[in-house]
Amino acid sequence: MTSKALEICYDFPFFFPEELAEIFQAHEKRSFQKGDFILEEGKTANEYYILESGLARSYVYDFNGNEVTTHFFIENEVIIEVLSMFQRVPSQENIVCITDCECWRLDYDTFQELFHKIPNLREWGRSWMSQELFAYKQRSVEMFTLSATRRYLNLLEQKSKVIQFAPLKQIASYLGVTDTSLSRIRKEIVSHPKKN
Repeated sequence: MTSKALEICYDFPFFFPEELAEIFQAHEKRSFQKGDFILEEGKTANEYYILESGLARSYVYDFNGNEVTTHFFIENEVIIEVLSMFQRVPSQENIVCITDCECWRLDYDTFQELFHKIPNLREWGRSWMSQELFAYKQRSVEMFTLSATRRYLNLLEQKSKVIQFAPLKQIASYLGVTDTSLSRIRKEIVSHPKKN
């Protein structure tokens, strides 16, 4: 069983072919439909997924009960709620499919078994976690240092599928702007592309 998504996700220079084969074989294919929940708030994450095709997002409710998108997951990314999975606590986030999604699932117990058996998987995990930490840190700083237009353009550049398939309201909440502001930003970009 080979999958481009698995190969991209576990692209780490120190894996031996037989280690990768064992890791790949431990995953099982799962399909979700648009609107399906991958994880619901209050439940503990017992697996992570590698997204082969489709688009998903995580969100929380703010103090007024409004949905706020915290992350968009695109192809070849790991869909995970790290805190819930590794601290074994109920999730504060919901993860839901924006489109139909094809994923590869690895359950918590199997991951733990492989993690202790394959030292290179531990190294891969550390490398993946540090990249994620860097990305989250960068995003939190950019929320204060970049204009809303620049943040939108960055999202368009890095995850164009989000702009293509996610509803305006979800993108606006992710960028920390109102729907009206986002509509204005989009109109400005279309009418003055050179200015941005």
